[in-house]
Amino acid sequence: MYLLSIKGGYKLSGEVKICGAKNAALPSIACSILSKKPVNIKNIPEVEDIKTICKLLENLGSSCKFIKSHQVKIDTTTINSTKATYDIVRKMRASILVLGPLLARFHHCEVSLPGGCAIGQRPIDLHLSALEKMGAKIEIKEGYVVATTPKDGLKGANIIFDKITVTGSENIIMAAALANGTTKIINAAKEPEVVALCEILSQSGVDIKGIGTSELIIKGSSGKLLDIKEINVIPDRIEAGTYLCAGAITNSQITVKNVNPNHLVAVLDKFESMGYGIKIDGDCITILPAKKIKPIEIITSEYPGFPTDMQAQFMALCLVANGTSVIDERLFENRFMHVSELLRMGADIKLNAHIATINGGIKLNATDVMATDLRASSALVLAGLVANGTTRVHRIYHLDRGYEKLEAKLSKLGAKIKRLEE
Repeated sequence: MYLLSIKGGYKLSGEVKICGAKNAALPSIACSILSKKPVNIKNIPEVEDIKTICKLLENLGSSCKFIKSHQVKIDTTTINSTKATYDIVRKMRASILVLGPLLARFHHCEVSLPGGCAIGQRPIDLHLSALEKMGAKIEIKEGYVVATTPKDGLKGANIIFDKITVTGSENIIMAAALANGTTKIINAAKEPEVVALCEILSQSGVDIKGIGTSELIIKGSSGKLLDIKEINVIPDRIEAGTYLCAGAITNSQITVKNVNPNHLVAVLDKFESMGYGIKIDGDCITILPAKKIKPIEIITSEYPGFPTDMQAQFMALCLVANGTSVIDERLFENRFMHVSELLRMGADIKLNAHIATINGGIKLNATDVMATDLRASSALVLAGLVANGTTRVHRIYHLDRGYEKLEAKLSKLGAKIKRLEE
């Protein structure tokens, strides 16, 4: 077990290169199950969640080899099992992404009910009901989703999601790619990671209309495996936003490189509303210090709205604003777990159901805090950058699930941060 030790009060400067998006890499890896040949995936972040899904595929009989830094070659032609076991799936909710492609290709699979961050129920009912509409028989047995298709496989269907679901959309998109007939998905997620998956499949010969919209029409291949080309994972907009928050909370000028600014419009708007300058140059974004840091109001929503995965980081940032900020978390019912730890550092935050009121301008004091989930962990690190004294963030395995070499990148920017054994 490791912790991060952070000595607060230092300005940051310089540049940081952003990795490929974990949340785009995971469905990219899962969709390799649909391929008739090995798939090379480039710009893969070297984080724990990637190791987890690779281990899952290996347990199914696949080969997953890192052939060079940030590049993995996956061969699913050797799959000899369609049971995704609890010991791996429990580590990461996104493991459920293998359900759609396994079922579409092999007509039967067993996938353990998922684990991962404890930020709400995030039920998979929407995934299962959609697959049932495509002809699958679904049962829950001893903690496993047991799914079977008719003899000739899944069939196209009209799918209407009652609620927008990113992984649900991705699962059904992959299932529809091999289905018989045409699938129409209404109220599909529009996140860049979903768009990237659609583009991968489109480039592999799948006829997909409506990419980037909430209505997708997918003509299935009737069970024919795909010729998936080399995949280049899109940049991680959440990692980029987190480092921009590091620059903002220390009121410093830093630049994030290898990003797509179009994926960060809602986040950049909030920085500017707080008084920070934003400069965009190609795939680089520079944040400039604010003369006065202003409070803001944030309502989380599905893309292209403000991402829930940036809520915790902006809550930490609101602690240095001059005035009262309000954050309304609309997507998850239990995503304020970082608040109790920030309170231990002296923060003034009041909760009323899904609304947090943050009174900024109060100096934070370093102490020992405990990470509870991936993004909450990053909020505690950000708070540690400006706290008086040395903050120790425990249970950083949550951070390692989604951030590659966080302490090394922050150190390069000038932060006094190091990883220590517990």
